[in-house]
Amino acid sequence: AAGVPVKERVKVSRNWRHGRCRRETLLKWKRKQVAPFSSTFLMPWMELDGEYLYLSQAENIEAYRLCPDSTGLQRHPQAIFSGHQEDVCRFVLVNSHVVSGGGDGNIVLHKIRGSYSVKFSAHEQEVNCVDFQGGLIVSGSRDRTAKVWSLSAGRVGQCLHTVQTEDRVWSIAISPLLSSFVTGTACCGHTSPLRIWDFESGHLLTCLGTDFHRGAGVLDVFYETPSLLLSCGYDTYIRYWDIRTSTRKCVQEWEEPHDSALYCIRSDGNHMIASGSSYYGVVRLWDKRQTRCLQSFHLSSPTSSPVYCLRFSTTHLYAALASALHVLDFTA
Repeated sequence: AAGVPVKERVKVSRNWRHGRCRRETLLKWKRKQVAPFSSTFLMPWMELDGEYLYLSQAENIEAYRLCPDSTGLQRHPQAIFSGHQEDVCRFVLVNSHVVSGGGDGNIVLHKIRGSYSVKFSAHEQEVNCVDFQGGLIVSGSRDRTAKVWSLSAGRVGQCLHTVQTEDRVWSIAISPLLSSFVTGTACCGHTSPLRIWDFESGHLLTCLGTDFHRGAGVLDVFYETPSLLLSCGYDTYIRYWDIRTSTRKCVQEWEEPHDSALYCIRSDGNHMIASGSSYYGVVRLWDKRQTRCLQSFHLSSPTSSPVYCLRFSTTHLYAALASALHVLDFTA
């Protein structure tokens, strides 16, 4: 969305501000059976491109074509990407490739058009997060490490660096400059949950912020530019960091008004931020120029569910919950 023309971004912001929106449920999925007489909800993740929405459901990633009249998705997936023995935790879509990390500790790379795929053992426990840029993969795990992997010819799946984070890694993102990456951790084994690491050496470059409470884990991070990034997590705050100005204090912060953990965030690269809360499927829209939430949408009722992931285009916002995929249509 950061590449959306200015006129389009202004149009979306104006629609959001005036509340012109239609809500729909696009897809529903059943609970996954995990043991006799017990079951659990799925924890989906998704990515969006111009024609398709990619959605993880259990061990697979499914590609759904967006309907040309903007009415939703085609009901049956156009492609299914598999390879994990346990649930997909996170995946990214970059340069016609899908890179996923799973509960089985593996990373799987698929080429979207073609049969090419690579799978390799990455971590001793779940791969909670991955990112992929410039021929390099970064991954973070419950095993308290972050790793850098090569995808260059002859070195595919070779680990270049192992970073000991002293904490479970929940989120990870590569800087647009491709020189460093940021990890968001559980904030239980280290005083700072946000740390930036050098790609070349694997060494720590800086920590972001001070005085985090124990357990203030960072569940999502998002780079807007090489120097601007957003973070959110268990302590209910969205924080906006400008590493040119300060690494000790964020330049802006917004508190979730109902004291809910924030599972995910996205920005349009301009003034608007969308966040997903941990209870009752609450999606909130924020304007960076204001201190309070601009608008809220409650997507799960009566069953409470986190918003595990959200993505938006110039006209629609998609939110993945434990049992369904919802869309907010801002052209309504």
